[in-house]
Amino acid sequence: MLPPPIRYTADLEQLRDDEADTDASLEKSFDHILETTAEDYGHAVRAVHAKAHGLFEGTFRVHDGLAPELAQGLFAHAGSYAASVRISTNPGDILDDNVVLPRGLALKVDGVDGPLLAGTEGAVQDFLFVNAPVFATARADQFAGKLKLLAATTDRAPGAKVALSTVLGFINTALGKVGLESGALEGMGGAKQVHPLGETYYSTVPFRFGDHVAKFRLRPISPDLTALTGTVVDTKGQPDGLRAAIREASAGLTGEWAFEVQLARDTEAQPVEDASVEWKEEDTPFQQVATLTVDAQDSWSAEKVARIDETLHFSPWNGLEAHRPLGGINRARHRAYKHSSNFRVAANGCPVAGHDA
Repeated sequence: MLPPPIRYTADLEQLRDDEADTDASLEKSFDHILETTAEDYGHAVRAVHAKAHGLFEGTFRVHDGLAPELAQGLFAHAGSYAASVRISTNPGDILDDNVVLPRGLALKVDGVDGPLLAGTEGAVQDFLFVNAPVFATARADQFAGKLKLLAATTDRAPGAKVALSTVLGFINTALGKVGLESGALEGMGGAKQVHPLGETYYSTVPFRFGDHVAKFRLRPISPDLTALTGTVVDTKGQPDGLRAAIREASAGLTGEWAFEVQLARDTEAQPVEDASVEWKEEDTPFQQVATLTVDAQDSWSAEKVARIDETLHFSPWNGLEAHRPLGGINRARHRAYKHSSNFRVAANGCPVAGHDA
């Protein structure tokens, strides 16, 4: 029998003395990325996840009859909500798709009810995911250090990035033949270029879940999506090959993802402040609380590019107080994402609909 979920209390978070310095470092790195790319493109783009591959409009349906520990916040009552989805790749510069890098999925749920986090614009709840179960670093100061190195590569030798990604992918494939695939190499761009619509996406960091604490997962469940899981996309000679692959598949698919919750049950096994620790499913399984559905549509229409890619902003700090972001990584994202969003608004003159990087 599983232990009960831990109760949310504010003292689950342990603030560090150097968090102001970390925020300043992140902002400096973001400024370098934002200013460099804005000059190159004549248009400001996000400091992270700049390149989108697919944009969707769909429905987010909260299930009825959830257990009390799952019927929390947005999920306290059954209901259906309009949703917007953006699938992207994580760097702040717009790269050729031959550079194989981790990717993300941002989800915005509209029309939510309840007390909102300060600064949230509109009755929305944002969820941000990447296709890996853990964050790249344990702490925000470590993340700031990695971002500083990444920022230095902005707009530098894109051909070299393609070559590095190819070499890393070759090495990981060779290791895979003897069962030694390297997660570290995948994080550096050594994974195969698989279809984004078949991927499973994770929040990687914890959030308040009403009375409890949880991480989130978005897992493909409809046959049209699971058929794409692990399918390699050939992007050779196609700088926007992933966008084309998604657009082709989206024209005729019914996409359904299970939105799942993983409740913290042990503060040692499921820490709040160490984002590099995977919460093992055998200790606390994911449980489905909602379904995200998208019907057949054009995933790169001019209307979606204008509304979702150019105008919408996504942030873990956009949403309900019941789903407050927790831990040092999330605290660092708060100021950095707002800083990046303000830069885009000032540079492009676009209206603000939430905040993201």
